[in-house]
Amino acid sequence: MALPDSLFRFLRNLLTSHFDSKAQSASKARSAIARCGSPRSQCPLRQPELARSVVDGPGIAVLVGLMAVLVTFAGTSFAPAAETSGFRVDPERMELRGDFCVSQILVSQPRQTGANPLSIIDVTSQATFTSENEAVATVDSRGQVVSRGNGETKIVVRIGQEKKEIALSVTEIGAVPKVPFDTQIQPLISRLGCNNGACHASQFGKGGFILSVVGYDPVMDYNAIVHDRRQRRINFQSPAESLILQKPSLAVPHGGGRRLDRNSLAYATLLAWIESGAPGPQSDAPQIVRLEITPSERVAEPGERQQLRAVAIDSQGQRRDVTHLSKFDSLDESVVVTDQNGLVEVKGVGQTSVMVRFEGAAEIAMFLAPYGNDSPLVNWKPNNFIDELAARKFHELGIAPSPLADDATFHRRAFLDAIGTLPTVEETKAFLAETSPDKRIRLVDRLLGLTGDPKLDIYNDKYAAYWSLKWSDLLRNTSGGQASDEQRMWAMHHWIKDSLRTNKSFDDFVRELVTAKGSIYSSGPASYYKIFNNSSDLAEATAQIFLGIRIGCAKCHHHPFEHYSQEDYYAFSAFFSRVGNKNSQEFGLFGRESVVIVKSSGEVRHPKTGKVMAPKLLQAETKDHPLDRRIPLSEWLASPENPTFARNIANRYFAYLLGRGLVEPVDDLRGTNPASNPALLDALTQHVIETKFDLKQLIRVIMTSRLYQLDSQPTRQNASDEKFYSHFHVKRIPAEPLLDAIDDVTLVQTKFKGLPLGTRAIELPDGEYPDYFLNTFGKPKRVSVCECERVPEENLGQVLHTLNGDILAKKLADRNGRVQKLLSAKLTDAQKIEEVYMLTLCRSATQSEVATARTFLESSPSPAVFYEDLLWSLINSKGFLFIQ
Repeated sequence: MALPDSLFRFLRNLLTSHFDSKAQSASKARSAIARCGSPRSQCPLRQPELARSVVDGPGIAVLVGLMAVLVTFAGTSFAPAAETSGFRVDPERMELRGDFCVSQILVSQPRQTGANPLSIIDVTSQATFTSENEAVATVDSRGQVVSRGNGETKIVVRIGQEKKEIALSVTEIGAVPKVPFDTQIQPLISRLGCNNGACHASQFGKGGFILSVVGYDPVMDYNAIVHDRRQRRINFQSPAESLILQKPSLAVPHGGGRRLDRNSLAYATLLAWIESGAPGPQSDAPQIVRLEITPSERVAEPGERQQLRAVAIDSQGQRRDVTHLSKFDSLDESVVVTDQNGLVEVKGVGQTSVMVRFEGAAEIAMFLAPYGNDSPLVNWKPNNFIDELAARKFHELGIAPSPLADDATFHRRAFLDAIGTLPTVEETKAFLAETSPDKRIRLVDRLLGLTGDPKLDIYNDKYAAYWSLKWSDLLRNTSGGQASDEQRMWAMHHWIKDSLRTNKSFDDFVRELVTAKGSIYSSGPASYYKIFNNSSDLAEATAQIFLGIRIGCAKCHHHPFEHYSQEDYYAFSAFFSRVGNKNSQEFGLFGRESVVIVKSSGEVRHPKTGKVMAPKLLQAETKDHPLDRRIPLSEWLASPENPTFARNIANRYFAYLLGRGLVEPVDDLRGTNPASNPALLDALTQHVIETKFDLKQLIRVIMTSRLYQLDSQPTRQNASDEKFYSHFHVKRIPAEPLLDAIDDVTLVQTKFKGLPLGTRAIELPDGEYPDYFLNTFGKPKRVSVCECERVPEENLGQVLHTLNGDILAKKLADRNGRVQKLLSAKLTDAQKIEEVYMLTLCRSATQSEVATARTFLESSPSPAVFYEDLLWSLINSKGFLFIQ
């Protein structure tokens, strides 16, 4: 009896829709349903007990039982070809060249529900693979094909009754195996982990065996394996007894444990290499230029798996499957985990990537596991492109954002983020009383001085002072506690602050800095060449600050997570090789002034080869200049044609304002560290370029977005989100604005050494001040260009300082302070309490808060003690110490 196709499709769709509603069982369900086209003995739906175990619930048990009965009557003819076809294989054709070549087959099906083209099902593990001629190639259960002999054959892939064939040709296999060191042995050593920093690539190696880090020096590695210690690691007379084979296979003791199985392809490859005379690296061997990972993106659900495939493209354009030689690492194991063969399993919800590395090249595969089903975003009205792209990500993730923050919260947030200063009570009351629908946008314009009205643009000095802190930190502008360096420090501080006050475009700012010359006492940007006084430091600082690229690793070896080599590092350093300093007595014999000059000579040499390095841009062609090598560098660095520059500044400011960068860490924009929302970062980058690197316009577009204005209170659905801005990220107020806020609330100004009373903390030019409060709350010493030097996290010392410290206690008890002013004010107790809440939290006190405060007032020894305690309590509250 044959089951009608239409009835079968109805029942199977009914099962699928039920399974799809249960994320934790979806992959098992689809697997079972997909195999309903297999012979009856293999069909899980024909076995009621097995079928019921797929998911829980009496309803599904009835459906499965019904399907099992129908399958029993249907025989094997029930599965229409149109329903079981549709799985695809990748690659559709294979060409293997040489001995021990391997290629990974991927088998996938489109998800039966949902329109997302990235939402596929990997069924590689459910497929069976057969080679029609094993003398040409063999294939294992994982879909890995291995070359065995010259010729052509087919690899047959089956799922149930459906099959596909992959045409395969194998060439370049001779009577004696050829195993190149560059393309097979060196990658194999890396894959086994022998040349990582914790093993034989550590400073002194292990057991006298020293390799280069991640194989950056193949000649050194070859000599260490073949020639070092009188060839003790290689036995040409009896290759199988070579230590390079016996130790990792544990035939003899090995401190690194078992790394090699005697029955593995890796073992056979190493053995054949030794048997063929262990040929060494070739100087003209093609270099790997990039990796391609399939799939590069995948939408999946917890419990699902995905096999990855890695293909290397070399400098000659040749493509080679290197899945079996690549290293796979999950960037967030709470979302996905991966084994050494690139089989990825989704463990939780969220978004992350798997990093794939092969011989100096690195690439990622991104995985997204939605938090839930896509649902409409209630009341989500985009203010600009940021909100449109954020909404797209929310749809992908299946989460809804929190509602907007109230006006009082937004008002306080905007003041602290834009100018590092609390609003006054009068400013707060005026904003809360305003009823115009665009008042938030107009507030941002006033804070940034963009209204064009001098009566409204009154915050420019505070804006310049606050953002000068950021750039002084990054540029490490400090006297280091040396009186002789204070004049230089002041010159640079004034230049930074004036640049921000006049809203100098950021590209001009960087060009002035990079090409600076002259006295360090009269030319602010010239300090850059005093702070970083050699070509290596200048190269590293310039790349990290203005490109978000950390090239320091490439100083000693190839960057392990990027494509930058030692040659790239020293060629970039060459731009600064002719910058020098000369002494000057213009400011007095003991002024210790120096003048930055450009010399006519000076080169950088590669430390290993001794080769003189011509200046070469990162990610671009070689550039030089007859007068000043820094000129082409500055032109490229701050150019619209160099999107990395705009991308770096966009990501940094997004992090400053929203508490987390689209890329984290914010100064590590490598290809293997992707943005949480790549489309949004691309759009912000383009906005920076289109607005001609106007930092105020960048701040404005972020602060006027709905995303920035969300409430910090998460909902039950988005509470676990830490990357996608579904609620505002609560930030601790930095040290300097926090001290200013306490001074403003208590009406007691902090006096800083060497500066007049009235100088605000955000106006401090130096990184060195003997102020206990600032040091406790993380004011950086400016010894690093890393954003991480200013630690944003709270700690126990900070809590104890505000709870029990003398500084706050003395300010609260000051005879000319806020408490005395409140006591003498002709206000009711309720009005005074309201005033305290407005001063500290920038909002009105609730009726409950007023009632509670009045209760404490009645039981307090005196009004002065009560108001000191009330101020102390609110200053120690989360609402005061944090930007919410």
